[in-house]
Amino acid sequence: MTDPRAEEGRPGGAVRVRAVGPVLQITLDRPHKRNAVDPAMTLGLEAAFARLEADPDLRVCVLAAAGDFFCAGSDLVLGAGPHTADGGQYGMIRRSRTKPLVAAVDGPALGGGFEMVLAADLVVASCNAWFALPEGARGRLPGAGGLMRAPARLPRNVAVEMMLTGARLDAARALDLGLVNRLVEPGAVLRTAFDLALDAIASAPESVAQILRGLERIEEPGEELGWGVTAEAMDVVRGSSDHTEGTAAFVERRPPRWGLSAAQRAAIVGAATPPPAGS
Repeated sequence: MTDPRAEEGRPGGAVRVRAVGPVLQITLDRPHKRNAVDPAMTLGLEAAFARLEADPDLRVCVLAAAGDFFCAGSDLVLGAGPHTADGGQYGMIRRSRTKPLVAAVDGPALGGGFEMVLAADLVVASCNAWFALPEGARGRLPGAGGLMRAPARLPRNVAVEMMLTGARLDAARALDLGLVNRLVEPGAVLRTAFDLALDAIASAPESVAQILRGLERIEEPGEELGWGVTAEAMDVVRGSSDHTEGTAAFVERRPPRWGLSAAQRAAIVGAATPPPAGS
C-alpha cells in the first residue's frame, strides 16, 4: 500500500498532488488568479487523474484549492487549453472514474469551478463557499457540463435562475437542496473531506468501482444528449458578437453593453404596479 506519509509533486503548472495512504489529494494552486484554469492546470489535472486510476493503492481522490477561491472557472484571457482525450474539459470533467471524487470547497466556485464540483461524487463545503454560473453575463454558457448537470443535481428552477441571472447559491442552501454532503466551518473542509473520503472506501474496491460504473451507465443517455446540445449551443455563442463583447467587458473590467444601468433597472422595477384588487 502507498506509504501513509504524504508524497507531494507537481504534474503540471498550477496543480499540486500528494498521496496520503489511499487518498490522492489534488490541489488547484493558482490563487493569484482565483485558481482560474489555464492550459497548464488542465494538463496537470489530466496527469493527476490518470495517476489516480492507474495506481491500485490509490482508492479515492480529494480535490481542493489554495487561497480564498476554489476556482473561478476558465482563464478568459489564456483559455483553459484543449480538451484532453480522457478527461475532456479541464482534464477531468468528462473522465470515466472507478474511484470516488470528493470536492473540498472552502471558497467560491464559479462557472467552470462549479462544474468541477458538479463532476464530483461527494461535496464538502464551508460557510465561505458559494456557487454560481455567471457565463451568460459574459456572452457564454455553461459548457463544462453545467447545462445538464446543474438541473440534475438541483431543483430545475434553482439551476435555471443560476444560469439566467448568475445568482449565487450559498453553501447552507446547497446543503438543504442536497448538493452538499457536509457543511463545516472555514478551515475544516480538508479534514472533513479526508474523513468522508475514507468513509467512501469502506466498501470493497470492486464494489465501489461497479457502483460508479453503474451510475455512469444509468446517467449516460442524458449526458450524451446534454453534451450534444451544449456543443451546438457553444458553436452559436462563440460566433456571436455577444461573446466578443462579453470577453472585452471582462478584460476591461466594465459592465457589458447589453445590460442596464442601476438607475435604468430601478426605474423599470419602480414602474411595476400590482393588478387592481378583484381583477
